[in-house]
Amino acid sequence: MKKTHGIPKVSRKHFYKSALGILKNPLPFHHQNFEKHGDTFLLNVGMGREIIFSRDSGFAEYVLQKNQKNYTKSEIQTVDMAKYLGQGLLTAEGELWKKQRKLIQPAFHKKQLAGLLDKVQSAIVEELKKINTTAPMDVFPVYNDLAFQTVVKSLFSSAVGQREIDRLQFITEAAQKMLVKELRQPYLGWYFKWFGKIKEHLDLTAEARQILTRIIEDRKQSGKREDDLLDMLLDARYEDGNTMTHEQLIDEILILFTAGHETTSNALTFITQLLGRNPQVQEKILAEVQLAKDNPEDLMGFLRHCRYTQAVVEEGMRLYPPVYFIDRVNLEDDEFEGKFYPKGSSLLFSIYEIHRHPKHWKDPEQFLPERFLEGKYASFFPFGAGPRKCIGNNFAMYEMVMTVAELVSRYKIEAGPGEIQIQPLITLKPKNAVLQFKLRK
Repeated sequence: MKKTHGIPKVSRKHFYKSALGILKNPLPFHHQNFEKHGDTFLLNVGMGREIIFSRDSGFAEYVLQKNQKNYTKSEIQTVDMAKYLGQGLLTAEGELWKKQRKLIQPAFHKKQLAGLLDKVQSAIVEELKKINTTAPMDVFPVYNDLAFQTVVKSLFSSAVGQREIDRLQFITEAAQKMLVKELRQPYLGWYFKWFGKIKEHLDLTAEARQILTRIIEDRKQSGKREDDLLDMLLDARYEDGNTMTHEQLIDEILILFTAGHETTSNALTFITQLLGRNPQVQEKILAEVQLAKDNPEDLMGFLRHCRYTQAVVEEGMRLYPPVYFIDRVNLEDDEFEGKFYPKGSSLLFSIYEIHRHPKHWKDPEQFLPERFLEGKYASFFPFGAGPRKCIGNNFAMYEMVMTVAELVSRYKIEAGPGEIQIQPLITLKPKNAVLQFKLRK
């Protein structure tokens, strides 16, 4: 087998000595190695497996965009995640992915999303009412429900009961938790299999598919149009005029549930914690939102007037990107800036490190939304890059800007002592996001 060359290697001894800390939070270990070895290093994790970590934004752009045809997603998504979610846009590869992306892309054009904004705003207003102003509270559960509700309302309008919504949310979150256990504790694979843990969650996923089947069949039989995402997906046609198979449609909906709610709820929680620590930013948002509301435009027009609020969201996602690692495997040998990567190399790009690299960002550890008013940044990858950039990036940004605007209009946010805590799982999750909310008069 061909070997890498030009890439510094971290000793296996150092890896094993740091194993306990890595299990809890691998980011300090990675940062230490980046600082010592440079922007790309190789780590031997045992069992003959090597992983190349990189915070080289130029290399990330090369892999994700310029030479993306030579790279595929790893088995974490195409196999491990797919067993729970099916073969949708997030987990599919090759011709199936190309076919599905082309089919679904029109549903996420800005013109189509404009028709969904009223449904999104309605869900946001309803969920933010659950914020408690009598005592400090962990805001993450509120955002977790909010993000799931916005996906449900955008997909199904009002054609689904609360009991079904609750069950779908439980199943979606349970499958994600199980996948985290499988990935973080591979040595317990025999236990998960023989004691029925994997089957238990596959059965739950089958239940979710049955619930979605009933919703879809009810929509078809009703003959009523809601002009929501479900109608758009049912209307979508391949080049031969055919629609998606029922199973493929279910796969795509499961992907939308998973990708559309967890990352958004994580990001909103981190952004709200940053706002609690920066009251002057809250006041700037409030002034902008009040001015925007004075203009009698639709919600898309309102969003155009909320440029500073958007910059706040972008800066929050820079500091705490929900998708904090992007993985790829090269199909053929490749070389970039003097470093050789043999076919089959496992690459992990640290978006967390790229977003805090002093080479690309002035005062990278500081929360400075104004930087995003100055223009776009080549080293900013909150939604990935290239052809596989998140299809729902515009939807997510609209939802988050509308949520922050509504939140700050209703409440003053105060943070307690201590640093913002993180849980690096499949996504970068918040921990102990306790804040005090006070109603504005």
